[in-house]
Amino acid sequence: MGWAASVDTTPMLLRPSRRQSLRHPKRALRRTLIGLLLMLWPTIAFAQTDEIQVYDAEIAAPGVYNLMVHNNYTFDGLKVPRFPGGLVPDHTLNGVPEWAYGVTDWFEQGLYLPLYSDASNLGPVLNGFKVRELFVVPHAAEQTFFYGINFEFSYNAKHWDPNQYSSEIRPIIGWHLGKFDLIINPIFDNPWKGFNNLDFAPSARIAYNVSTTWAVAVEQYSDFGVIQRFLSPSQQSQQLFGVIDYKGEPFDVEAGLGFGLTGASDRLVAKLMLSRDLNKPDTPSHSGN
Repeated sequence: MGWAASVDTTPMLLRPSRRQSLRHPKRALRRTLIGLLLMLWPTIAFAQTDEIQVYDAEIAAPGVYNLMVHNNYTFDGLKVPRFPGGLVPDHTLNGVPEWAYGVTDWFEQGLYLPLYSDASNLGPVLNGFKVRELFVVPHAAEQTFFYGINFEFSYNAKHWDPNQYSSEIRPIIGWHLGKFDLIINPIFDNPWKGFNNLDFAPSARIAYNVSTTWAVAVEQYSDFGVIQRFLSPSQQSQQLFGVIDYKGEPFDVEAGLGFGLTGASDRLVAKLMLSRDLNKPDTPSHSGN
């Protein structure tokens, strides 16, 4: 039926008067937007992110412990949570120390602990932890073509991810072409709800190595939604980062500034990663007999 044929059966005492509705237009609009968000969130929900990084298949040398600290801060982001009860991205800091150990020249074990945030709506909170298994071609930095695959298994706080348990499957494909690097990470986020619910969130990087110490890069981070039914372009998260890398003492640095390309993306995000080997690799003795 059309609007003209509809009948309001709400008791008169429970109906807001026209004067009351006009008196609180912002409150009514806010409630309407929250209601729409609650109805739509299974379709448009994106997980928060603690690391904004394209993997290049380089790992710690066998026997070496490495610490990388990830931090990202949203200067201008979404003003409502990406899912009910989640963190508000705007003016929120996310981060995690990433502990890694080189087991062999092709396998690195990692642990993200603790995941933390200082959220604009919840304040300081802990978000869970992750275990990482990274398998790569040995000595990737010396190969023209390199590859690998990373598996992460997460335990998530309710405000961090609507799924208490989740995982990530991250293939790594790349080329070192003179001073240029081209790297693709076609990532699949797994909420353990069946193959069709895998979320496709690829990232890519094009870098120019100014020297052995410095590099500049452009990185793209996307979230297209579940593979069964990709989101419309306006609902996808798409961010473009400008990045500067430094490799040297006292630690390696990666810093970047990202810009959202769609309405579902945070508009301005800064990232900073600091990493350092915590010990030197054991070297075999060459003493004579």
